[in-house]
Amino acid sequence: MNIFIAGANGGVGRQTVEQALNAGHRVTALVRDPAKLPVVHPNLRIIKGDIMQPKTFTSEMEGQEAVISGLGVSGGNLFNDKPTNLYSQGCGNLLTAMEQYGTKRIFCISASAVEISPVIPWHVRFVAKYVIQKLLKHMYADLRLMEDIVKASNADWTIIRPPQLTNGPLTGKYRTAVNQYLKDCLKISRADVAHLMVSTLDNKAFNRAIVEIAY
Repeated sequence: MNIFIAGANGGVGRQTVEQALNAGHRVTALVRDPAKLPVVHPNLRIIKGDIMQPKTFTSEMEGQEAVISGLGVSGGNLFNDKPTNLYSQGCGNLLTAMEQYGTKRIFCISASAVEISPVIPWHVRFVAKYVIQKLLKHMYADLRLMEDIVKASNADWTIIRPPQLTNGPLTGKYRTAVNQYLKDCLKISRADVAHLMVSTLDNKAFNRAIVEIAY
């Protein structure tokens, strides 16, 4: 498939680029600084652009069959939360470009703590509600807005809600829950989040669905 990946030099984004190429797909990677994506492959095209400036990438959507958003605020630091519209406006710009060129499939990454799951341990619920959501209130507000924008679109969307992300290896062995809470949803590697998206590009069971993933 022809895949457009935004935020391609981020943790999940780079994993997605590499795994998509390994799976035989043709990848267009959108990055602000191409030097930060030192990947060379005959099926990879790197585009210098800004997700917040649609004119820098909209024309590249022509011929794309799927879009993967690996957008993320720098660091995601618990103690450096600032007002942002990266997720909501970024995904909104992607959806607008997709509609212009007839691309339907999109994956967007959110976070499990956007909603407090009733099937995770009580102490994790407490931390998620009274610590993480408080310290990252701006990020979570924008993630919720992003989800609303994506859900209201005409795209065949999948919203991934991972728990704590790690730099662990690709295992391909994880649990998922589609449109329901995943019991003990606690950790997952960025590599396995990428694996989920690349492996379900044409899986219609994941269309217009929220997916939780964890080990």
